[in-house]
Amino acid sequence: MTFNPSYIHLAAPPFPYFLECGHTVYPPGAQHPNRSRMGKFDLIIVEQGCLFIGEEHKEWAVGSGHTLLLLPDRYHYSVQPCEEETRFTWVHFHTVGEWVESAGEPVYADREEHFRQFLTYPYTIRIPQFGPLPAPFARSGQAEQLLQLQAGRRSSTVWQQQRIFEEMLRTMDMARQDTAGSQSAEIAEQTEAYLRSHYAEDITNTTLSDALHFHYNYLARCMKRVYGLTPMEYLTDYRLEQAKLLLLKTEIPIAGIAERTGFESTAYFSRRFSRKVGISPLRFRKRYSR
Repeated sequence: MTFNPSYIHLAAPPFPYFLECGHTVYPPGAQHPNRSRMGKFDLIIVEQGCLFIGEEHKEWAVGSGHTLLLLPDRYHYSVQPCEEETRFTWVHFHTVGEWVESAGEPVYADREEHFRQFLTYPYTIRIPQFGPLPAPFARSGQAEQLLQLQAGRRSSTVWQQQRIFEEMLRTMDMARQDTAGSQSAEIAEQTEAYLRSHYAEDITNTTLSDALHFHYNYLARCMKRVYGLTPMEYLTDYRLEQAKLLLLKTEIPIAGIAERTGFESTAYFSRRFSRKVGISPLRFRKRYSR
């Protein structure tokens, strides 16, 4: 059996959504069925025993306390029968957003295409395809809650199931950040918070470094790892988003919006806005005005 340290990267929003779940018990000698291109993700959580499963060219021995995420467009098959009684919970879910399988560093969706489609920039949920169940997940009882709700009326359980399912994904995503570099995530979040709070000010590499007490190159590495952007790229994007809000919700002149959002000049603001949005700030305002 091989251990494949790959991750599934899911761009959100839109967030993956829960479909159904169930609990299966295999006696010794039973095995997982072979299936091809199910069209939905299959998250398997083994509680007892061991499942021997393959997906295309990869094979796993999924023991107690481990999870495996089978992908919607692959062929899944049994490698061998169970050697002992094996119990597991399975959760089917789907996403209409971009997803990709990759090892190593995070993979980010095309930000501009994602924004054009969903009107917001993406966050990458990163889930290990195979690995130990995160301790917070194991203690939470979330899988048991989903199973209990599965027997109820859909009209009364659909919101609860989706909330619990998203919390499961969040737990797995946060556990990945803890093992992949919790300090990087913490520094990136501190940098993001500072940029959002001070975006209207004159921020340079030096002022950012002085404010957060880290060398700018280190801040940039942390931001790239977590958000896929350098601090200055993130700052420009955030300023432009704030400028859009002002263009839509106020009658402040273009020059005033450029000043309020931290751009060094009206001309520079207009160039960056046009490059990003595809039209000038004035045309953007007129497009959404009556």
